[in-house]
Amino acid sequence: MNEGGTYVQDRARATRRSLLEAAAQLFVEQGYAGTSINDISGRSGKTSGAIYFHYASKEKLALAVVGEQFAAWPQLAQHYAAPDVPPLEKLVALSFEIARVLREDVVARAGARLWAERQGIDATVPTPFAAWTAAATRLLAEARSNGELAEGIEPSGTATTLVCALFGLYSLTDEVAREQELGSRLDQWWLLVLNALQARPDPAALIARARARFPVNGPPTWSERDSPAPGRHDGP
Repeated sequence: MNEGGTYVQDRARATRRSLLEAAAQLFVEQGYAGTSINDISGRSGKTSGAIYFHYASKEKLALAVVGEQFAAWPQLAQHYAAPDVPPLEKLVALSFEIARVLREDVVARAGARLWAERQGIDATVPTPFAAWTAAATRLLAEARSNGELAEGIEPSGTATTLVCALFGLYSLTDEVAREQELGSRLDQWWLLVLNALQARPDPAALIARARARFPVNGPPTWSERDSPAPGRHDGP
């Protein structure tokens, strides 16, 4: 491809990135119904025409934000695929990483809020939790095979319950308990849950091991991951 074509593609990509990030910030701050195309134009510095050129409607832009959240999942999940780590430790460590992303990544936060407000969006918003549930089901099934699960724990249904509870914990912490870090509440939650999940409960020790395995710097957030390379023109 010639240099001019590459430049145009880079400019278009940078514009879409700017629009997605601006929309995500506004969806988090104001909600879907409270955010207009004019708001997104003002926040991004792009014209309404540019927004409609890349995204035919506000609904399409909202779906694109949710899609970006999905795109980050494989990189997030593979971080906890080490075969030598017990599956329940991987499950707990993965929840810590999800909490970090929800705290730090505006696109992930926007995706969660858009799903919660899906009844007011004139489009089908896919659930952002399907990948979480699939990963939790797999890890619980491995734990059961290893004899780590308490009798009567069924991986699929338990995974769904855990993911719903984790999202509820995030939502309530974000709205009514901002003074407490989500991570500390997650520790308390796992202390309760692991007592029911483990065949031989030792929740505090397992959480400590998962914390020790949890990286100081996890996979990059969306804004870091999609940042333009040094020297690239971000264009209008």
